[in-house]
Amino acid sequence: MCGIAGFSCFNVNYTEDASRWYKVLQNMNRAQKHRGPDEDDVKLYKCCGLAHTRLSILDLSNGRQPMTRQYGNRRATICYNGEIYNMPELRKKLLADGAELSTASDTEVILMGYLLYGADYVKQLNGIFAFAIWDEDKKRLFLFRDRMGVKPLFYTFYGNTLVFSSELKGIFQFPNIKPTIDREGLCEIFGLGPAKTYGKGVFKDILELQGGHMLEFYGSSYDVSPYWQLESKAHGETWEQTVEHTRCLVCDAVKLQMLSDVPVCTFLSGGIDSSLVTSICAGELKKQGKRLDTYSFDFKDNDVNFKANSFQPSQDRPWVDKMIRFCRTNHQYLECTNDRLYEYLFKAVDARDLPCMADVEASMLYFCEKVSANHKVALTGECADEIFGGYPWFHKKECFDADCFPWSMDFTPRTMLLKDSVLEKLPLEEYAHEAYRRTVAETPILYGEKGEEKRRREISYLNLRWFMQTLLDRMDRTSMHTGLEARVPFADHRIVEYIWNVPWEMKCKDNVVKGLLRAAAQDLLPDDVLYRRKSPYPKTYDPKYEGLLKRELLKALSNSRSPLCGLIDRDKTETFLQKPSDYGRPFYGQLMAGPQLVAYLLQVNYWLEKYEIEIII
Repeated sequence: MCGIAGFSCFNVNYTEDASRWYKVLQNMNRAQKHRGPDEDDVKLYKCCGLAHTRLSILDLSNGRQPMTRQYGNRRATICYNGEIYNMPELRKKLLADGAELSTASDTEVILMGYLLYGADYVKQLNGIFAFAIWDEDKKRLFLFRDRMGVKPLFYTFYGNTLVFSSELKGIFQFPNIKPTIDREGLCEIFGLGPAKTYGKGVFKDILELQGGHMLEFYGSSYDVSPYWQLESKAHGETWEQTVEHTRCLVCDAVKLQMLSDVPVCTFLSGGIDSSLVTSICAGELKKQGKRLDTYSFDFKDNDVNFKANSFQPSQDRPWVDKMIRFCRTNHQYLECTNDRLYEYLFKAVDARDLPCMADVEASMLYFCEKVSANHKVALTGECADEIFGGYPWFHKKECFDADCFPWSMDFTPRTMLLKDSVLEKLPLEEYAHEAYRRTVAETPILYGEKGEEKRRREISYLNLRWFMQTLLDRMDRTSMHTGLEARVPFADHRIVEYIWNVPWEMKCKDNVVKGLLRAAAQDLLPDDVLYRRKSPYPKTYDPKYEGLLKRELLKALSNSRSPLCGLIDRDKTETFLQKPSDYGRPFYGQLMAGPQLVAYLLQVNYWLEKYEIEIII
């Protein structure tokens, strides 16, 4: 896994001032070196510059990038971030069609595939990726992003120059591009955060290439177009066929994503999703006479402070223990302290370049750092809930009746601490509602579908486009910031395409949450794990951590130079901090309630200060 960056302009000859532009490329690499700590390189052409940092996973010796290849009279150069899981079969076909390959890397497979078949070759790729190809003959720059948007890719225009990077911080290394936030960006932060609108980079004038899209830049203009979209079709299989089809897809996705020249591990929480991935991986390694390494995460003294609730009915540790015995894995229990959690709250902003999921994201960053000391590749159970309908908002009537994002139904926490003068300028609720309505209108409804089934499809689409993307962004930034590649087998586009069209009565067979996935996992897991009630990613319940957050927020508001002082009302905040921390419902997802709101505001303050952001409202 890697980081990519670059720029292109047809009105400039970069080679005439090569030393200057090489330095810009090197700075872009340096800004996201964490994504590829093993090696880095740059290439400069008359109209284009490409930069790459590499985390070596496949063909450790020969995969250096940017990589240039020639086929016939055509030459092109690629810089690529990702993994192509069907690379072995694609490689065989390329060789059969006359390509000459000198490495065993998937980078070369993509590039030679482009040279032989053109830009449509991206449709043959099964994997997670973001890559740029400079076509020397056509004098065009192409950007591509994987179907589900697992790997990030941002871009902007500075005059006639296209600038792109895996992470936002890379773009700010280009001369004269400064981080600026306007009303729309503030609406993203306070009205939607920690989510963000797909296709937007939150910062003014910065965009995100959406998943399943490609960008073609040819100097005078550019085109952005989808190469993949979800399609709604009638489901014609029986229950038994659907279960078997689902099982085959999930098992195949996990096995494909074990592709690596370095050892893989899994994250294991004891829930059905991570347990299923772990079981399949452990079974495959057992055939090779190997044992799987697994990791679980929790917070110090959570066994003392934990209180069961509707969102988190049980702790993970007993269920992790069951799975360790069942799969016979080499396991490590990782714990995070309050001090570490607070420290990593701000490191998480450095990783995401934005305020994020507060301590939920901070702890994931800490744990990924610990895992990366021993492994470069980890498989996770992310995305199963969005695809198979595991979240509470798939099942509650109030979510069907609500005309808003089902994971952010309580809008009050988003506005109650802002200054009145700020609220007058920021139409937060209207902005969020418009984003919601726009996505609902995009939902590919099956012809003739209406009522409850239509609404379930809308909620599924909202989850894929919004909630899942937030978690994918969290997983990518926290893992890649530590030199770890986290893979998400459930986000295989074949699974998404198939399950999208499975009727709800099959997904939730006999009113069992994720009943289809549980049926498909029969005999791969112990029965009690298979039917364990969902418990999300853990968070700390230590009141000392909440106290620390409150003190630090008041300290920030006491400093007139703190950027947050221009946005947050001190009197409102003091009143809020005197109340119980959990005011009924989380303001985002299942985990972000009172303490996480405080932590999020601290992240906003740090973000504005660290990035020296100019605010324009």
